Amino acid sequence: MANITKAVQDIVAAGVTPTYTTPTITDTYLVNNNGKTLIHVKNANAAPTVVTIVTPNTVGGNAIADLTVTVPATTGDVMIGHLPPAIYNNSGGNLEITFSVATSVTFAALRA
Repeated sequence: MANITKAVQDIVAAGVTPTYTTPTITDTYLVNNNGKTLIHVKNANAAPTVVTIVTPNTVGGNAIADLTVTVPATTGDVMIGHLPPAIYNNSGGNLEITFSVATSVTFAALRA
């Protein structure tokens, strides 16, 4: 299992063409998060995919459950975002993202 850094693209007035990546189910994707980062996931697979964002921090000494988002099968198109860094960022300032299904799945990291 490798950690792979996914670059975040800034959304600007002139527009942006998102760069999508096809994930693998064995890797963790690191995405810089300033609280305004959005993850756009598209799923053309016949099965849904579950996107997990690890929550490495605690509140009052209690672990915070990981965030899981199910992206529907075939035409699933989901935006995940505006995740508070104090909850979701690892010590390097990144989100840690994994996917349960990767075939025919793509994702982009955008910042508003």
